[in-house]
Amino acid sequence: MEKNIDWGNLGFGYSKTDFRYVSNYKDGRWDSGIITKDSNIVLNECACVLQYAQTCFEGLKAYRTADNKVVCFRPDLNAKRMADTAKRLEMPPFPEDRFVNAVVEVVKANIDWVPPYGSGATLYIRPYMFGSDPIMGVKPANEYQFRIFTAPVGPYFKGGAKPITLRIPDFDRAAPLGTGHVKAGLNYAMSLHAIVDAHNQGYNENMYLDSATRTKIEETGGANIIFVTKDNKVVTPKSSTILPSITRRSLMYVAEKYLGLQAEEREIYKEELSEFKECALCGTAAVLSPVGKVVDHGKEISFPSGMEKMGEVTQKLYDTLTGIQMGRIEAPEGWIKEIG
Repeated sequence: MEKNIDWGNLGFGYSKTDFRYVSNYKDGRWDSGIITKDSNIVLNECACVLQYAQTCFEGLKAYRTADNKVVCFRPDLNAKRMADTAKRLEMPPFPEDRFVNAVVEVVKANIDWVPPYGSGATLYIRPYMFGSDPIMGVKPANEYQFRIFTAPVGPYFKGGAKPITLRIPDFDRAAPLGTGHVKAGLNYAMSLHAIVDAHNQGYNENMYLDSATRTKIEETGGANIIFVTKDNKVVTPKSSTILPSITRRSLMYVAEKYLGLQAEEREIYKEELSEFKECALCGTAAVLSPVGKVVDHGKEISFPSGMEKMGEVTQKLYDTLTGIQMGRIEAPEGWIKEIG
């Protein structure tokens, strides 16, 4: 039954849908999993997730294409990234094929919550996992729960993506041999003070440097970064402490294979910022968010693309990737998972 929702005025936030997926890990194995209407989680007061933050998550979207199919974008890569994260956190990986099947199952169950094509809205999908049994000493849990909930969301930027301002903070995002390369909840907890501080000072986000030398660009609190050089090469930072963004990986492929541009992942030094003509953040929620300027302790570095709109190359990347996602442009094999 079609939902009575003003799709065009949805914000980007949680709203409860009808069904979610739940699977429990106990005695060394994952159970078969269920679709349930119960959105509540009951935990012991000493549950490992509450004491030692043993939790991780993913984020992806389902949406309707131009020919009214419901699809997801590269869910197999989310499955692999969550498995990699689980291993780093000493959690039992949820099998990758079951992850994709669970995404399909939960979207099918909530199919009426998938917004119509052209509304700008999507169905956000949040798989997550946590240690669920009581753990007092510092050690991994013995039992885990894997869940997926969904929520219809509006476009990340209402009225179009206006370029944002980043600052280079005095905070570090990730330790050199830490957990910056996995999608652990604890990474985001660590970034909360820094983002609130940035907002209080009038900036949209933090552009973090590598914590070992504080000379190289890494990423922001919630997104990878791409740059465009004056000769139209697409460049992104290379670091062992950056989260491997599925959107970034896809954009680099699009730059080379669809737009005929050079695309390079390499170390990028802070001193190079003034040499780029465009900059943008990339991630699931917004795809690309243009950056107009970076402020480094009072020194402003403004990109020639300006503070009014996306840069020319960034716009082409955005249009091409969203065209692939929405079925207007033919996708590379395996990129689109059809659901219904």
